Amino acid sequence: MTTKFTGAQKEEGKGKGKGCKTRTAIKEATPTTARRRCGQGINQQFSLMAPEAAEVYLVGDFNDWQHDKDKMRKLKSGLHKKDMMLKPGRYEYRFIVDGHWWTDPTNEQRCRNAYGEDNSVLEI
Repeated sequence: MTTKFTGAQKEEGKGKGKGCKTRTAIKEATPTTARRRCGQGINQQFSLMAPEAAEVYLVGDFNDWQHDKDKMRKLKSGLHKKDMMLKPGRYEYRFIVDGHWWTDPTNEQRCRNAYGEDNSVLEI
């Protein structure tokens, strides 16, 4: 499944789910997910179209919100990709784009975090 979203918003701030209220429009963001079943879980592919971003990390409760653990690979097209082996369940996640926290702009499933901001929610 591929979803296209133009005019995504970037949340600025630092820390787990922290961010100020300043929002800056970005050119285009295209997060997508694709699933493939494997022996120990489901291979979940995350992607984010952010051609101007130097670094994008995927963070969530599946990796204890570790900021530097799951760096996404940038393709020449500007698409950032990361495969994660996940067991069926409910996961909260966000992207860190050049040090700024982003909620997945195309995922309508969200929940409030302890900082009063939205986390994206993935259910497998």
